[in-house]
Parts: sequence; structure tokens; C-alpha cells
Amino acid sequence: MEQLKRFIRKYFQSFSFFYSHLKHRVFIVVGLSIVIGILDGFGLSLFLPLLQIVDNPESVEPESLGNLRFLVDFIENSTIPLNLLTVLGFMIFFFFSKGAVQYLAGVYKVTVQQWFIKNLRLKNIHGLNELKYSYFVGTDAGRIQNTLTGEVDRIANAFQNYFFALQYAILVSVYTIFAFTIDSVFAILVTIGGILSDLLYKNLYRYVKSTSRSLTGETNFFQNLVLQHVGNYKYLKATGTLEKFSSKLEKSAVKIEKRNKKIGKLNALLGSAREPILIIVVVTVIYVQINFLGSELGPILISLLFFYRALSYLMQLQIRWSKFLSFSGSMENMASFGRELKVNKESVKANRISIKSIEMLEMDKANFSYGNQKVLNNISLKIEKFETIAFVGESGSGKTTIVNILSGLLPLDSGSYYVNDKNIGDIETESFQQKVGYITQDPVIFNDTIFNNVALWSPETEENKTKFWNAVNEASILDFVNALPNKENTVLDNNGANLSGGQKQRISIARELFKTVELLILDEATSALDSETENIIQKNIDALKGKYTILIVAHRLSTIRNADRIVLMKEGSTTVGTFNELLTKSKYFHKLVELQEI
Repeated sequence: MEQLKRFIRKYFQSFSFFYSHLKHRVFIVVGLSIVIGILDGFGLSLFLPLLQIVDNPESVEPESLGNLRFLVDFIENSTIPLNLLTVLGFMIFFFFSKGAVQYLAGVYKVTVQQWFIKNLRLKNIHGLNELKYSYFVGTDAGRIQNTLTGEVDRIANAFQNYFFALQYAILVSVYTIFAFTIDSVFAILVTIGGILSDLLYKNLYRYVKSTSRSLTGETNFFQNLVLQHVGNYKYLKATGTLEKFSSKLEKSAVKIEKRNKKIGKLNALLGSAREPILIIVVVTVIYVQINFLGSELGPILISLLFFYRALSYLMQLQIRWSKFLSFSGSMENMASFGRELKVNKESVKANRISIKSIEMLEMDKANFSYGNQKVLNNISLKIEKFETIAFVGESGSGKTTIVNILSGLLPLDSGSYYVNDKNIGDIETESFQQKVGYITQDPVIFNDTIFNNVALWSPETEENKTKFWNAVNEASILDFVNALPNKENTVLDNNGANLSGGQKQRISIARELFKTVELLILDEATSALDSETENIIQKNIDALKGKYTILIVAHRLSTIRNADRIVLMKEGSTTVGTFNELLTKSKYFHKLVELQEI
């Protein structure tokens, strides 16, 4: 069984991709297509006895149908007389039944497609949520955005074209089998001609697939540039470098246009050349069979009717397959993205412990590296509930890394990290992180109302409204919200463009207070603010001291003078003490204080 799976994955990658998501639904689509072909084939087969009855009402030759003579035998052996009305009635029955099944197949295919796309989106979203943070920070943001948005739409097109191609391939096979049962010589000759024509298209298909793959790569790159363009718009605008950066976007857009045009031209060539080639094959075979092989025209015409059906669907198959290949690069990207999400998923132990409160945090002989660069070297640190701990040191000393570890975002390379004397790996991460508030120098502001920015889309119940107003009051932004025409229902611009830096920070603080967190992390929370605003925010933070366990990452030492303890970080090692203790025992800290003229 495992060998069969490997064989399918290797030689039927597209089928394997869809089957991995759709399971038995693939075979239902295939089964309905087979039923459609058989019903249509039975209906078409009755054209030969119909022609014979029209020519001579008293004479029908079942042998002319070859292996399909059982259709005429069935009618003759029943109590129904074999005449013109009987044959027409059976033809109507078969074609009506085919139409009904075709309708059901169409509805089922649309239902499956929408279910597939919905599940693909949800699977990717859940996979992204479960991704290791350490892997996420090194990924291409443009690729993630493109895969979750544009690529899903391309996969929807790939699905549609693939299953149309699959349906047409089944119908081609069914009609070819019917043609063989009536006139095998004619069928063999036409099949040989069809195979020869397919060889002409092989290299074109390979070229379309290669172009699709490069199109996906360029689209990922374009999405990444768009993210940078939007994220850095203010800087680019202020420094007059928008046009310079836009030229990169323009070049990428031109490349995407060229690749799309190339794929479109190839699809047009594949679609327009197929029918003339096939007609030449059919005409040649009929001429050879009648003039050199002495075959009768009647069976040839019915066999030709089947082949005409088969060739029509073959042309549609080629067109659909060509279009499918133009989206194949997106499928490869989606499959690769799915594997990456699975491989880099956070490992979760069974029967983990849910914590009710954060009483203590402790790191014991902790080590962490980024590649070959050692960031934390044998660090031990214990933090009690309601303590305010500050982390200081030069850039790259590991301040943000250590708070990311303490918040559960990054795992240690070696050593231990305990929450309430329980190893972090034994704790239910969500129950811990729901008690963590995180405020950075770039506040997170959603393009939504102030209420939703603070309450994170909690229902607007009376209880939540009370919590909201208490939070904005404690964050010293109550007067600002009340002064707005729509108050808490005011919609904030993207990234808080209609707010000052201080207002954005206070909304971020209010959000964490609304969540009733126990551990509050402030990572350079005031470093991007002017001195006056920084002092106001600092007073807000000082007012929270003793109510929360607070971890502060700071460059400005004046903001952490009142911390219970300060962790001085340098070259992977730490020195711990109060502000005054570090002034006495650390020359490095004393130098930092002098440089900042505190």
C-alpha cells in the first residue's frame, strides 16, 4: 500500500494533491463522469438501428453494433416491439438520464470545489497559527500573503480546470471504448493518429508548466514588495524615494504581465491548432479504410460519431489541461507551503497543564542561539509575581530574545524554563499566553473601531463595555476617546495613521488591561516617542507597578530607574541588581548611565 502511495505521489502529483484534500469525493466525481459517458454512449449507439429502421422497417442487424448488440437484443427479447418509436423512446430515455446525471455532477462539483477552497483557506490559517515563531520570523512575508490570498484563487481555477480535464479524459476513454466495440480497425487507426498529434504538444505542455512556476515565484516577490511599499510608505514619501522603490514594483509587474501573456499565447495556440490536426487524422483514416480496407460506411459513421464526441472532448481536455498547467506553479507553491507549515508546527505534548495564574517565572542555565551566534549563555533568572524587571544592554545583546522566551514565543536550545515550577513544555501554551500582554515600540493598531482595538472583537455586552471604559481610563486615554464624535465606535486608520504615537501606545496599553493580563511585557514601548509623551506614558506604566508582573526592555535608562531589578545583558551573560547596585558593581552600567547623562 505504501509503495502504491509513493507511486501515485511521484507520477500523479496533481491527483495526489487533490486526493489529499478531497479523499473519496474525487472518486464520486470520477464515477459520475463514467455514468454520463455510458448513458451518452448507449444513446448514440441506437443511431445505427435507427438508420437501419428508416432504410428498412422490417430489418435490423444487431451484428452491426458489434459488442453493443445487447442493446437491440434487450429490446427484441422484451415485450416492446422494435420499431422507430421504440428506438427513439430509448434514445430519449438515455439522453434525458444523461442530462439529469450531468446536472447532479455539476452541482456536486461546485459544492466540492467551494468546500475544498474553504477548507484550504482554513487549513492554511490554522497552520499559520500553529507555526513556530522562530520559523515565522525568517519566512518571506510576501510569499505568505500571496499564498493565503492570490494563490488560493489560482488553486480554485486549477481545481476547476483539472476536474473538467479529468471528466473529459474519462469521456474520451468511454467514447473510445464504444468506438472500438463497433469498428475496432477504424478506432485503432484514429487512436494512432491521436497519439501522434499528442506528441506534438508534449514540449508545449512542459513549457507552459515551467512558465507557470516562474510566474508564481515572481508573484510572491511582487507581494513582498507591496508589503514593503505600504509598510514603509511614510519614510519613502518623506525622503522622496517613492519613485525609486516603485520602479522595483513596476519591473516586477512587467515581468508578471509578460509571463501571463506568454501563457495566454501558448493556450491560444494549443486551443486553435488541435481541431485542424484531428480533422486531418479522421479524414485520412476514413479514406484509407473505405478505399483500401473495404469497410462498410454505416459502422464507420457510428464509430466516427463516437470519435467525434471523443475528439471534441479531447480538444476540450487539451484546452483545460493547458489552463490547468498555467496554474500548476501555484499548486506546487501551495503544496510546499503546506509541508512547511506541517514540518515547522509547534510540537505539543499531550495532557498539558492549564495554569490559572502566573506566580513565578524561572530560567535555569538557559542557552539560545541564532544559527552560530550565541545570544544567551547559561542564563539563570527567577522572577516573582508583581515584580518589575528591566532588561538593558546594547543592541543585539539578547534583550528582546529573552522576553520572547519568557512569553513562550521561542524555545530554549538547552536549559530549562519554568512557570510556577512547571516546565514550559508541560504547560498549555494558550492558557499561559492569554495572561500575557505585549507592547512594542510599534503599537499594533487594527483598521477597526477603538472598541474592537481594545476589546479584540469581544461582544459589546454591558460587562465588556464596563471593562473597556475602565481600561481606557487606566491607560489615561479616556478624555481622548470621549472627545471623538463617535467615541469608542470611531474607526482607526490602517496602522493608526490618524493617531499620535502616544495615543497609539495608550490604546495598546488599554488593550492589555482589558484582557486582564498578569504578565505585561514592554519592549522599547516608549523609545519612539518624544520626551514629553514618553514621560506621560512612563507615568502610566509606573502606576501599574505592583499590580502586574512587568518586564521592560529599554535603551533609555531613565525609564527603568524605578524597576525592582535590572538585568544588564552583555555578550550572552547577565548581571542583576537594582539601579543603584548596578551603578556600584558594574563599570559597564555606570558608563551607560554617564553616556545618557542620567
